[in-house]
Amino acid sequence: MIRAAWDRLRLFNIGELLAHRARTIMAMVVMGVSAGLLVSVFSISGSITGSVDKLTRSLGGKAALEVSGITDAGFDQSLLQQIRTVPGVETAAPMLRQSIGADADRALLIGVDQSIAQLGSDLGGTLKDQAGKLLTVPNGVLVGSAMGHREGERFQLGTVTATVAGVIDDATAAKLNGGHIVFALLPVAQKITGRAGHLDSVQIVAAPNTDVGQLRSDLTAVVAGRAVVADPDLRTAQAGGAIMLVRFSTLASSAAALIVSTFLIYNAMSMAVAQRRPTLSLLRAMGGKRGPMVRDLLAEAALLGLLGGLVGAIIGIFMGRTAIHQLPAAIVNSVESRTEYEVPGYAVPVAIAACVLASVAAAALAARQVYKVAPIEALAPVGVGTADQVSPLLRWSAAVLGLVMVGGGIAVAEVDLGRYSIGAISLSIAGSVVLCFAATGPIVRAVAAVAGLFGAPGALGATTIERAPRRVWATVMTVMIGITAIVAMGNASRNMVSAATDSFEGLGRTDVFVSPTAMEQFPTGPLLPADLKAKLAAIPGVGGVGSAQMAFATLGRGRVMLQGYEDGVARTSALDDVSKADQARMAAGEGIVISRDVARSLGVDEGSELALPTPSGEHRVKVLRVVPYFSAIAGVVVLDLDIMRQWYQRPGETIIGIDFAPGADPAAVMAAVRAAVPGDIHVSTGRQAVDAISSSVQQGTAISAAILWIVVLVATVALLNTLMLSVLERRRELGVLRAMGTSRRFLLRTVLTEAAGIGLTGAALGLAIGSAVHYLATVALGHAIAMDIAYRPSPLLVLYAVIALGLALLGAIPPALRAARLPIVEAIAVD
Repeated sequence: MIRAAWDRLRLFNIGELLAHRARTIMAMVVMGVSAGLLVSVFSISGSITGSVDKLTRSLGGKAALEVSGITDAGFDQSLLQQIRTVPGVETAAPMLRQSIGADADRALLIGVDQSIAQLGSDLGGTLKDQAGKLLTVPNGVLVGSAMGHREGERFQLGTVTATVAGVIDDATAAKLNGGHIVFALLPVAQKITGRAGHLDSVQIVAAPNTDVGQLRSDLTAVVAGRAVVADPDLRTAQAGGAIMLVRFSTLASSAAALIVSTFLIYNAMSMAVAQRRPTLSLLRAMGGKRGPMVRDLLAEAALLGLLGGLVGAIIGIFMGRTAIHQLPAAIVNSVESRTEYEVPGYAVPVAIAACVLASVAAAALAARQVYKVAPIEALAPVGVGTADQVSPLLRWSAAVLGLVMVGGGIAVAEVDLGRYSIGAISLSIAGSVVLCFAATGPIVRAVAAVAGLFGAPGALGATTIERAPRRVWATVMTVMIGITAIVAMGNASRNMVSAATDSFEGLGRTDVFVSPTAMEQFPTGPLLPADLKAKLAAIPGVGGVGSAQMAFATLGRGRVMLQGYEDGVARTSALDDVSKADQARMAAGEGIVISRDVARSLGVDEGSELALPTPSGEHRVKVLRVVPYFSAIAGVVVLDLDIMRQWYQRPGETIIGIDFAPGADPAAVMAAVRAAVPGDIHVSTGRQAVDAISSSVQQGTAISAAILWIVVLVATVALLNTLMLSVLERRRELGVLRAMGTSRRFLLRTVLTEAAGIGLTGAALGLAIGSAVHYLATVALGHAIAMDIAYRPSPLLVLYAVIALGLALLGAIPPALRAARLPIVEAIAVD
């Protein structure tokens, strides 16, 4: 029986795939594109979280818990002895961890003591082998092979001239931040960073038979809010939060590509059924059963999805490697580890499974057109038999389901679910497709009516359209989804970029910013030189100099960005609506301002009291205001700069704002500022800072935009497929028309009118649905980034829709030319 099934599949299905290579390749390509997009999207987020997780495991080994600093200022080393006395702690290995360098030279400095050997980590083994070198070489360090230093070489590291005591071998270095790592004994690392008496982390190995949950509670009581006690995977979870918005938006766009590909596979299977109709009808007349035929077609579709998914997954691996370099630097630099490209283990199987399931679902719909009709009916053209008719029950069920899905999309968009609100976009588009299925009849009639407007060729094209309602509907949907995605997501992304840019316009009121990294990367460190502010204030033409500071901090299980400002110096939209009285309360340490996403995650509102853990202990403060603020990477907590310095033990500043004196020559003052600032510190005007942040936000949406245009190209292939199927089904009819004297030009125009009817109807639906989804998308994105986004339809997006329609209509050219060039004798001989 299995042998018979295989022979049937090989002869009737695989043989047909090989005989019609163009259609087979086309189906595999579109599924491959979908698989490639899914793999690349999974790889982008997986690379960031995977890199953090890899580094965490390599450093922590068998540690069950980690006591980590609330900010990069760490916590007082005196906590270490208290931690070691907690019952159940077998090993408490201290670490100092600090990023050094910037951009391509960014590395991680790790300071440890001899207890690191008890963790059983990659780091412990490395230090055990070379501990003697570190003890005997003054200011000695071990460096990863990627650092480019040789043993015995001396180089400047922070405030110290370090000596390379040894170079970690390539195999071990690859597990430790990609080899961009420096190890030193704890006192040396503290000397290098100027952080004597401070730690960033303590890795905890629990004693045998210890209740880890109870140990966590005991450690939390000991640190008393001065540090965070959590599982080692907390850093990975926080890294995932930084990439979540990009992951959701690109995944939604990739899902649109998969939906369009499903419709295309449906048309490809319909084409296969049409070509095999004589064979299938003959098999039915000879007693062939419907079940095996249906299963064979599903197996054929599964094979297409599998092969297309496999090829696409391989391509997606390379696509992801390219795309990850397009991520904004603010996202990449917001995590401790360097991002190493890696493909998560689930990425390829999930992408292939999605392609196979989509192909099988599409084939199941196509199989119904022929396999569920009587043998004599199978000899009739598609559309004449009952298989192409939608039953009233199915139509009404689709209408109800579509309304429920659209209603659910509206609810998800309106309810503030944070980044999960983005799901409203996909849900509403899917609901619209289901509603359109319920309206298949009116849509097909509209397509025929549009085609009929083009005279006699259009009338003939309209007749063909009405004979294949489901295939025409499927192609209209591919065009509609492509244009809907462009109009809705493209417009919403533009609105988001505008809103984010507007929120940072206040920075433009400051003449110059000085920061350790570019302003668009949200400069959180290192701190600027202590004497730099005084030097800048002494420059002729400088009217005012003020300080600000940014730092990432752990709050709950999430991560927030602390922002501290001096009164009247640094401009931020977060304080625009905060009264002078509330600012005075901030200066006294009585209250803070938080962004909406922080309020949502902590379950607090204006007036609520909040326990704020800091390295100096837990402080209870009041939430003065909950404000909209661009939170694509992390939520924001705003407090007075002096309070931030005291509570979080971060003296100094990471941003210095400069205002020119009235009448000063801006060019001359700017030149003097650049001369006074060390070369590795960034200097930019306020306007340049605003433009750079705007550009960074646009860069974050660029990947999603590229995917949307790929969806449009897939829709083009779908239209080509449908019209090629139309020509295929009517080869004999077209041959008779040619024999009767019909010109090639008439037949060419007939096929083009079909394309016009499908394209224009799909475009009209896309514009209408896209405009509605655009509104939902602005609301959903507003919740996702915790700020207000104005709904601003852009006429430019109508132009984009026209361009998308034009690209789709290009798919009509090959089948139209084929119809016009069809040999008369060959066409009449069909069947």
